[in-house]
Amino acid sequence: MKQSPLLQQTSDLRHAIRNKTHTGVTSGLAQGAMQGNVVILPADWASEFLLYCQKNPVSCPLIGVSEVGSFAMPELGHDIDMRHDIPEYYIYRNGVKVESRSDIEDLWQDDMVAFVLGCSFSFENALSQAGLTPRNIEEDVNVSMFETSIATVPAGRFFGNTVVTMRPYTPKNAIRAIQITTRFPKAHGAPLHFGTPQDIGITDLSKPEYGDAVTVKEGEVPVFWACGVTPQLAIRNAKPSICITHAPGKMLVTDILDTDLAVL
Repeated sequence: MKQSPLLQQTSDLRHAIRNKTHTGVTSGLAQGAMQGNVVILPADWASEFLLYCQKNPVSCPLIGVSEVGSFAMPELGHDIDMRHDIPEYYIYRNGVKVESRSDIEDLWQDDMVAFVLGCSFSFENALSQAGLTPRNIEEDVNVSMFETSIATVPAGRFFGNTVVTMRPYTPKNAIRAIQITTRFPKAHGAPLHFGTPQDIGITDLSKPEYGDAVTVKEGEVPVFWACGVTPQLAIRNAKPSICITHAPGKMLVTDILDTDLAVL
């Protein structure tokens, strides 16, 4: 049976990533498909991380968990291979990022568990369709990401502050953006904050910890959504012997439609 155009796009994009012909960010690509943040841990850390996600569902909205040792995610895409299908992986050892690479086949262990968390890139399509195209897409850069002073709820060895993405809007459009993104709880849902960045510990919008700075025009306010990079801070604190994540902005593109997980 012939695939829908969108599913053909997601499959083609994953194959381009697997073949290393696409190595950049995934924002704005395969619009309408759910994108995911990735955390891969040994099984003896998995239950604690699962609890961390359950206690912090806005920052860590789970959309998939693999079987122990399996690099397939059939509930997210029939051909997904977690060892190859992300443009860039970060490798952490004892909480320290030691390298990045384009595939992890030689690092895969029989006890590994892969977690996929919803991503705000998934609601960017809905914003764009409403005439609220995010600035990072307009400027063709990665979204701005900032570490905040907002603590997450600890679980076992995992703890840390919340990371947020930022998209600027006029106050009127910020209200519309809040209304739209509230429908997508599996993609972080409504913003955590808008307005004064200092209130959540951000001192300079021109210097994001991850991603790229974007233009904030006169009359606009910054709007902040929870971000799936949050677990990377918790991983630094928990210090597992090995952990593998996506590089910020370089996501797993799934076959699930954004609308499939939207709240009507």
